[in-house]
Amino acid sequence: MVVATTGFFDGMHLGHKAVLDAAVGKAEMLGQECVAVTFWPHPRTVLQLDAVSFRLISSLEQKKRLLKERGVDRVEVLDFNRRMASLKCEDFVREYLISGLGVGTLVIGYDHRLGSDQLSGSELEDLLRRLGVEPVMVPCKGENISSTSIRKALLESDIRSANEMLGYRYGLSGVVVSGNRLGRTINFPTANLALYEPLMLIPGDGVYLVAVELMGNSYHGICNIGVRPTVKGSGRTIETHILDFDEDIYGLKISIEFICYLRGEKCFSSMEELKKQICRDEIRAREIIADLSD
Repeated sequence: MVVATTGFFDGMHLGHKAVLDAAVGKAEMLGQECVAVTFWPHPRTVLQLDAVSFRLISSLEQKKRLLKERGVDRVEVLDFNRRMASLKCEDFVREYLISGLGVGTLVIGYDHRLGSDQLSGSELEDLLRRLGVEPVMVPCKGENISSTSIRKALLESDIRSANEMLGYRYGLSGVVVSGNRLGRTINFPTANLALYEPLMLIPGDGVYLVAVELMGNSYHGICNIGVRPTVKGSGRTIETHILDFDEDIYGLKISIEFICYLRGEKCFSSMEELKKQICRDEIRAREIIADLSD
């Protein structure tokens, strides 16, 4: 028998971590394997619920890594499709959890819903007991944290709130692609990021202080998200000026983590005015970095 917990775990925020910690603790107490059961792709994309605008907080690889880091023994990724979406809670538990994985204990959050009939609370607990599965309900502690509230904070450029709810810095990963190289003309070269996971949520337009991982090394950078109105850019970009770094990195993997929001994106009257503002951004960024190091 195994101890399991289920969920999409988008973003792996503090609410998810409380459930996972309870599952890991229960498994250790029983001497059993702890399994995190998750799904891919996201149900909202399969069921086409606001699929055009919906964005993820974590890619599948990020999610699996974060789940393993929390201490689970195994991550089971179930293919979420329309057949699975149609299954009632009892059918899902019987087919996937009991028969498929040998689940004897299911750890669930206080607001967790399961199956097309969306069973939760005491109804879900009663069903699990009837099927021979021990339910363990994890109560809400403090403020209710949800992936929806984190998405809202990120879209509003409220990085501080998003990071607090996540319990770590929100990040994006991808490959450095060629841009228009205008940054080099003002001595501020930028790395133009193309996302590995195109459905990842991009924070609201503006300028951010970020931590950068590149070629196994760590740096700080100033990231601009937006349409670059001063240079009449076409399309939204994610461009990062890496502090104290100037090498050709096209085609390499880059990861950024958002530390804080510096200012909104704006249209400057000239490239010279833009350069002056970026200089001011760098001064402020270095002051924040110094404070972080204290």
